[in-house]
Amino acid sequence: MGKYIGIDLGTANTIVYVRGKGIVLREPSVVAVEQRSKKVVAVGNDAKLMLGKTPGSITAMRPLKDGVIAEFDFTTDMLRDFFKKASGTTVFSRPKVLVCVPYGVTEVEKRAVEDVALEAGAQSVALIEEPIAAAIGSGLRVEDARGSMIVDIGGGTTEVAVLSLGGIVLSTSLRTAGDEIDDAIVQYIKKKYNILIGEITAEMLKKKIGSVHPAVDRGVMEIRGRNLLNGLPAIINVSSAEIREAMHEQVVHIIEAIRNTLENTPPELSSDIYDSGIMLAGGGAMLGGLDALVTHVTGIRATIAKSPLDCVAIGIGHVIENAAEGDGVQYRNRSSR
Repeated sequence: MGKYIGIDLGTANTIVYVRGKGIVLREPSVVAVEQRSKKVVAVGNDAKLMLGKTPGSITAMRPLKDGVIAEFDFTTDMLRDFFKKASGTTVFSRPKVLVCVPYGVTEVEKRAVEDVALEAGAQSVALIEEPIAAAIGSGLRVEDARGSMIVDIGGGTTEVAVLSLGGIVLSTSLRTAGDEIDDAIVQYIKKKYNILIGEITAEMLKKKIGSVHPAVDRGVMEIRGRNLLNGLPAIINVSSAEIREAMHEQVVHIIEAIRNTLENTPPELSSDIYDSGIMLAGGGAMLGGLDALVTHVTGIRATIAKSPLDCVAIGIGHVIENAAEGDGVQYRNRSSR
């Protein structure tokens, strides 16, 4: 039997699931590129360590933006490297690949994902919509004739979806997610303290003391940056309340997307969601107090998934573990390119 793998190709991280083995790789979606030759010199964890630290001849970058491919060739090189890492020391035959894509992406963007996977070494490729994969990975019974709601806050997109009978009834896809929150923190520190910090520092602030609800305070964190007035290194202490203020606008957008989706949900499904609650997934679900805030605003119990970072990959894995070859998943072969 050929090898089946599932890929959560995220803006921030890429997670690879191999049939029969589970999740075998989890690395940042980052590449380091030599400027003159346009050759990729580092991928994943190695490349992320270079963000903001490279010499002029090398650029560390994210080849995906807002959940879709921005740099075709670099994404191909990154995926090819991840395929090799996922194979271990065994001979890695061309696999059948299942990749998730944000809901509502264009046919051109879907085609780009398929082409990248095929170019990177896949025998054939199929796509699955991110809200469905996240819901399956969160443990929601999406095939039932009951409404369920998933909010998946990733790096590039936030997906809010109502599902029933194995499909998406209603969905909202926002380009407001983890990356925009990181940028908002950078701008807040810059405006308030005249200190410039990097995106890795902003991400650390978000993860360690990020809070969206006053009842959840995560204390203070010391950070380092560059003073914009004199150009010298600087050290400051930033509080959880300040990060909450920095993230306020982005969090409001996400909450409004949840409210708007609920307002447009058919009454019978609304009743089901009121009973079953709202499931929060993705890295953004780990923001302090997000479940309490969503519950307070909507009046519906919000729950954080058991493994929020891995929900999409687990959902993809569930599909490829349970689908017989050629059954349930439509793969596009290399010959059909």
